[in-house]
Amino acid sequence: MQKFIFELRKSRCKSCGLCLSACPKDVLFLNPDEVNGLGYHAVDVKNADACVGCANCALMCPDGVIEIYENPHPAPPASAG
Repeated sequence: MQKFIFELRKSRCKSCGLCLSACPKDVLFLNPDEVNGLGYHAVDVKNADACVGCANCALMCPDGVIEIYENPHPAPPASAG
């Protein structure tokens, strides 16, 4: 289970890509298979497990598309057994 939960308001996304350039872990992408009501390819999550929770993507988004929350029930780390 991932450490962080993403809430995406895809209907607001204008495909500007600022969130993509702000993410240090390449977690997000513009989904070519999804078009929102504005006619844009909306942002989506491709690798949630890589997220470090910096929220740079949310801070850079001019349209308030992204919110990130710490997952209250993350999976325990795998034992090195």
